[in-house]
Amino acid sequence: MIAQHYNSIHVENNLLKQIKIKENQLKIAQEANMLYVAEGLQNQLLKLQCELSEPQDVEIQALMSLLDN
Repeated sequence: MIAQHYNSIHVENNLLKQIKIKENQLKIAQEANMLYVAEGLQNQLLKLQCELSEPQDVEIQALMSLLDN
């Protein structure tokens, strides 16, 4: 259980780092007027943000499915 919690925190921290990097890359692309690059980075950023908002823990997903029923 502790290992799962640590793993979940590690995954979340990794996603936060990736999001910060993509935000910086997007800012640079927008400032350089690189429209297609900015569009691609925005899509990547959205995917990372969706991953961050998804529950990482299988137990949490099971509990959420019970609430839906």
